[in-house]
Amino acid sequence: MYSLDPVFDTLRTAQARLALESRHTKDKALQAVMNALDSNRGPLCKANEADILKARKAGMKEVLIDRLSLDHTRIDGILEGIATVIHQDDPIGKVRKGWTLPNGLLVEQRTVALGVAAIIYESRPNVTVDAFSLAYKAGCAILLRGSSSALESNRALVGIIKQGLEAGGGIVEAVALAQSGSRDEVEEILNARGKIDVVIPRGGKELIRRVVDHARIPVIETGEGNCHIYVEPSADIPNAVAIIENAKIQKPGACNAVETLVVHRDAGTALLPLLAQRFAGKVELRCDGPSRRAIGTPPPGLVLKDAVMEDWETEFLDYILAVKTVDTLEEAIDFINRYGTKHSEAILTKDLKAAEAFSRRVDAACVYTNASTRFTDGGVFGFGAELGISTQKFHARGPMGLEALTTIQYRIAGSGQIRV
Repeated sequence: MYSLDPVFDTLRTAQARLALESRHTKDKALQAVMNALDSNRGPLCKANEADILKARKAGMKEVLIDRLSLDHTRIDGILEGIATVIHQDDPIGKVRKGWTLPNGLLVEQRTVALGVAAIIYESRPNVTVDAFSLAYKAGCAILLRGSSSALESNRALVGIIKQGLEAGGGIVEAVALAQSGSRDEVEEILNARGKIDVVIPRGGKELIRRVVDHARIPVIETGEGNCHIYVEPSADIPNAVAIIENAKIQKPGACNAVETLVVHRDAGTALLPLLAQRFAGKVELRCDGPSRRAIGTPPPGLVLKDAVMEDWETEFLDYILAVKTVDTLEEAIDFINRYGTKHSEAILTKDLKAAEAFSRRVDAACVYTNASTRFTDGGVFGFGAELGISTQKFHARGPMGLEALTTIQYRIAGSGQIRV
């Protein structure tokens, strides 16, 4: 019977060695991985083409195939991410704070590696390299479990990563790919108490819920992105149109794309006809009654439908935008807190008090004022790469970089003290 137990054991042994490595040796190994990826672009793209062909035959939507695709530009982005990780400080061994007790004991709080991590993710072969590079720099071994749709890409990537680690004097066994394609793998990971220290699900609602509901090991929950933009009457309307367009169209299959536009009634008559013109032939709008009336006669090419309750709850990951009209800032905040997934929310306004109220009261990992939600990204935030966007409140929140794979250890030094 197939079992991941030998893989778990190998990762645990490798992590114990990796935890003792210096920044210099870890960075040297990561640089060698960069070199190996750069010199194996051809085989990588060929493996990815096989995944894309299979996905198209299976009827996968093009917006999701885009998430699966690797090309030279995306490989460049992967390499840039590793380079940023290399240049970041080593998070391990830092003294976060220290103090001396009245009895003379010296207490230090230091950062240490979280241990052996597993990440379960869909499509996006770049996640394979992002997760590995962050884990390696943070002193963690990692088990990668991608989706079957990206299996050939992930096999090629992990093979090249191991090749680079060997060339750079790194610890080859610190990374492994679960590649049987069986759903039993996921169940085995989720039940690996004492073998895996943390599991990170990254994907759609169904995957995340399955991991959260069934895991018997700690989970860092990344969430779906039902993201909103709220437009106030004071907003710069032409700028608002540009921001909304970017947040919807620039990469609609991303978790930080806007899915619902919330419009103050007094802004709708100016904003929505312009937005309808901009989205004609590009984006389907699903509007409530007031929003539809504000648009008036739809421009040629615009797909316009009546919104239903389900639309407020949906992460479309497609060229679809729901539109809701509200009468007050209070109503907008209540609506977003009800239907949002605590990912990324934005307000477009010139009213500083409204922006402050929105930022303080909206419950989300990232809250924007006068900017696109598309910036919620570990690379954009300067982390080089990311493990995902955490929408929970314990341990990590928002884009997760190196610090998300660390924990703390207290070190206490004495001179013979005993407790009486």
